Amino acid sequence: MSNDDPSTLARRRLLILGGLWATVLVVLIAFRSVVLPFAGAALIAYLLAPLVDRISQVKIRKRTIPRWVAIISIYVAFFFATYLFFLLVMPQLLGEIARISGDAAEFANQLTPENVRAYATRVEQWFAERGISVALSSRAPEGDGGLALSLDLEALMREGAHNVSAFLGENLGNIVNLTRQLVFGLLGGVFMLFLVLMVAAFISIDAAGIRVYIRSLIPPEYTSDVRKLVGRIDRSLSGVVRGQITICLVNGVLTFIGLVLLGVKFSFLLATLATLLSLVPIFGSIISSVPIVAIALSQGWKIGLLSLAWILGIHALEAYFLNPKIMGSAARIHPLIVAFSLIAGERTYGLVGALFAVPVAAVVVAVFDFLRLKAHGEEPVSGEW
Repeated sequence: MSNDDPSTLARRRLLILGGLWATVLVVLIAFRSVVLPFAGAALIAYLLAPLVDRISQVKIRKRTIPRWVAIISIYVAFFFATYLFFLLVMPQLLGEIARISGDAAEFANQLTPENVRAYATRVEQWFAERGISVALSSRAPEGDGGLALSLDLEALMREGAHNVSAFLGENLGNIVNLTRQLVFGLLGGVFMLFLVLMVAAFISIDAAGIRVYIRSLIPPEYTSDVRKLVGRIDRSLSGVVRGQITICLVNGVLTFIGLVLLGVKFSFLLATLATLLSLVPIFGSIISSVPIVAIALSQGWKIGLLSLAWILGIHALEAYFLNPKIMGSAARIHPLIVAFSLIAGERTYGLVGALFAVPVAAVVVAVFDFLRLKAHGEEPVSGEW
C-alpha cells in the first residue's frame, strides 16, 4: 500500500489533527487557572454575536458597518447604561440600604436593660396566662410544678456585647487587612472586566476567521457530523444562556411590581437581589425568596403569605410558560444535572463556577445526546456552523 493511498492519508491526517487537539487540551489543563476569564470572554462574544451580526449588516451609503464599529457601539451603549444605572438606580439602592442600617441601629438602641426587662415581663405574663411558668431574668421561675423555663436575657446581652468587643479588639488588624484585600480585589475585578471585554471584542471581530481555523483542525470526513453537533450545541446553549438572562429580567420586574403593590419594604433592593440570584437556576430563586418572605412577614402575616403566593406564581409562570417558550425543548436540562453541575461548579471555581456551570452542562448534554443518537443509528438534526 503506497503512501498516496487515501485510507493511509486519512489515518495520518487523523493522527496529526488528534495530536493537535490533545496538545490544546493539555495546554488548557496546565493553565486551567486562566481559562475562566477567556471562557467568560467567549461567552460574552457568543451572547453578542446575533446583535453584532445584525448591526454589521446595516448599510450606510451602500457600505456595511464594520464589525469593530458594531462592537464599539455595543460597548458604548453598555457603559452608558451602566452609568445611567449608577446615576438613577444606585441612589435608590443606597437609600434602601441606609434604611436597613437605620432600622438596625434603632433596634439596637432600643435594646436597653429597661426595655428588655419590660419586654421580658410581657412575655412572662403571656406564658403565665397559658399555665407555663417562664422566667426571662436571673430569678428562678415559680410555679405549681408544671412546665417551667428559665432564661436570663440581660446576662445574655451582656455576654454578647462583651464577646463582640473582644472579637473586634482581637481582630482589628485582620479587619484592616480585610479592607485592604477588598480594595485590591475591587481594582483587580475592574481590570479583569476590561480584559474580558477586550478579549471578547477580539473574538467577535475575527469570529469568521476563528471558525475557519477550527474547521481546518477537523478531518473532512467528520465535517458533516461536527456541523450537526455544533448546531445542536448552539440551540441548547442559546436557550440556556440567552433564555436564562431573559427570564432573570422578567423575574426581577414581576417581583418588583408585586412587592410594590403589596407595600413590602426595600422592594427595589429585594427585586434587584432576585434578578441577580436568578442567574443561578433553582438555588438562586430559592435563596432570593427567603429575605423577601422574611421581610414581608415582619410587616404582617397576611403580607407575608401574599408575597409568598406572588413569588410562587412567578416561579410557576417561569416553569410552565416562560421556560418552554423562551428556552425551548432543545435547552431543557434535567434538574438533577442542573443541581450536580451547580455543586461541581461551585466546588471548583466558587460563585463564578456556579454561574458557568449550567452553560457547560448544556454543552456536555448536547454532546452526550449527539453521541447517543449516533450509537443508535439515528441521524441528529443538522445545524449551521
